[in-house]
Order: sequence, then C-alpha cells, then structure tokens
Amino acid sequence: MDPVTQLALAGSLAWASGIRLYAVLFLAGVLGRSGQLVLPLHLEVLQHPLVLGVTGFMLLVEFMADKLPVLDSAWDAIQGFIRIPAGIVLAAATLGEMDPVWVAIAAILGGTIASTAFAAKAGGRALINASPEPASNWIASFAEDLAVPAALWLAISQPLVFLGLLLGFLVLAFWLLAKLRRGLRLLFRRQRSA
Repeated sequence: MDPVTQLALAGSLAWASGIRLYAVLFLAGVLGRSGQLVLPLHLEVLQHPLVLGVTGFMLLVEFMADKLPVLDSAWDAIQGFIRIPAGIVLAAATLGEMDPVWVAIAAILGGTIASTAFAAKAGGRALINASPEPASNWIASFAEDLAVPAALWLAISQPLVFLGLLLGFLVLAFWLLAKLRRGLRLLFRRQRSA
C-alpha cells in the first residue's frame, strides 16, 4: 500500500470510528478477509472469524440503538469512551510498521479526528433529538450508516480526494464547534440572569 493510501486509510478509520466504530471494524475485516483490501499487519486481526462475529454483532446492536431518539444519545455518551481510543489505535495500527515517530503522529491525529467526528455526530444528534418528530433522527442515522462505507471506499479508491474532504470536514467541524461553544455560553448567561 502506497503511503498516501495508507494515510487516507488511517484517516478514514479514525474518522469512521467517531461515527460508527463497529461498522468500520466489521467492514475493514470483511474487505480484508475477501481480499479486496490488504490490511496493514497490525490490523489483520480484524479479518479473523471471531473478531468478525463480535464486530458484526456489535454493528447490529449499534444500528438498532442509533435509530431510537433517546437511546442514541445514551449510546453515544457511553461509546465516546470507546470510539475515541479506538480511533487512536486504528490510526496508529495502520502505520504500525513505520518509524515510531510517524506512528505517534498518526495516533495523535487519529485521536483528534475521531474526537472531532464524535463531537460533531453526538452534538448534531442531540440537537436533532430535540425535534419532536422521529424522521430527522432516522434520516441522520441512515446517513451516518452510509457515510462510513463511502468514506472507507473513497479512502481506498481516491485517497487524495478523501484526504481533501477530511481536511474540509475538520475545518468545518472546528468552526461549528466554536460557534456551538459561544452559543452555549450565551444560553447559560441568559439562564443565570433570568
């Protein structure tokens, strides 16, 4: 695997772990097992039948939990403690055979990417859950379900395009998170003065 594709794969695994961890683990394992993706040495374990069974089961649990408006936010709260470290591990493992300096950089960036994706997903879904109708929640959930395999496919087939989109996502997410932070501060000030 060339370095650009390897970097794109690390970025896609980290990003997707912040959105749908078990989907990306299962999908990478299936693609590796079927020979459609040569997994880096440290990620070959994802194609083991037992790992595929566990990630497939957790994929179904997450799929169902994510479709219920209140349960999805509770699931996200718990999964934040799993998804972000997983993004760190996946990004580092993708570059595991490189110089340890690059592996450390991949881990740092993988954590940043996973936590940003997770914050955007969880924050967006919390806002959507405030809506009284369930359709917007389901639309967002199915969009996330489709975004993970699309990102993995794009990272493998068009790594430079994926890296450009990932950079755009990060810039947009940091901008939106800063706006959200200011909005929350304003809301808390209003509540204190009322």
